[in-house]
Amino acid sequence: MGERVTTADFRRWKEEKRPITMLTAYDFPTARLVDEAGIDAILVGDSLGNVVLGYDSTLPVTMEEMLHHTRAVARGVSRALVIGDMPFLSYQVSIPEAVRNAGLFLKGAGAQAVKLEGGQEVADTVRAIASSGIPVMGHIGLTPQYVHQLGGYRVQGRQAQAARRLLQDAVSLAEAGVFSIVLECVPAEVARHITAAVGVPTIGIGAGVDCDGQVLVTHDLLGLYGGFSPKFVKRYANLVGEIRRALESFKREVIDQKFPGPEHAFSMPDEELAEFLKG
Repeated sequence: MGERVTTADFRRWKEEKRPITMLTAYDFPTARLVDEAGIDAILVGDSLGNVVLGYDSTLPVTMEEMLHHTRAVARGVSRALVIGDMPFLSYQVSIPEAVRNAGLFLKGAGAQAVKLEGGQEVADTVRAIASSGIPVMGHIGLTPQYVHQLGGYRVQGRQAQAARRLLQDAVSLAEAGVFSIVLECVPAEVARHITAAVGVPTIGIGAGVDCDGQVLVTHDLLGLYGGFSPKFVKRYANLVGEIRRALESFKREVIDQKFPGPEHAFSMPDEELAEFLKG
């Protein structure tokens, strides 16, 4: 599998113009598959609230839930950089609490870094966490934890003033010490400009091809999460259909008494069966 990916690799790959790959995972078997595929980083995203826990948004996700899933992911990974997503209100209340919560991802859950949402307004928090020896990934553009403030899930930075604000956010985060920045739902032209302007890698999701890397929610990529699919998602498989067919086949074969077949059953030695039947 090779050596463990580090934040230093991220910086080196930006300089070498070698694209960075990142996917989400929320459990041990998925993490193991993603790691074995050679993906560079695994984000234990608070998107687990939507795709695993059945919440309507990421806002209800707790630190306990994030740490639980991060521990499961970490147990399945030997190469990829594991990044824990800091959930809503785990870093907004106070800087000391943010540092403590960030530390829990490394100290007790096996992550190597954390991610938090926001731009200039969280720069001091990022600086404190990074100064504590905890690598931080930033996240700007469409930030789901701020969905109500943003007025819904929509592309950010389409107007010149908003685009300039995103650039300022990225510069502030880089100066505060992030090792990378996720750009979500940002016009490709804006993402290209930000990527050229900051010295840390940008990881795009709905931000065009010119970012230093790309990330998707694995459930979206595999077609495991039904319903609405964002424009920026490419489905590389349709596992929902495959899983549904398998489940329906199981039900049908049980009802028709085709499963289990003789090959799925165990039997006693003849002499032991005869002894048993004698009573």
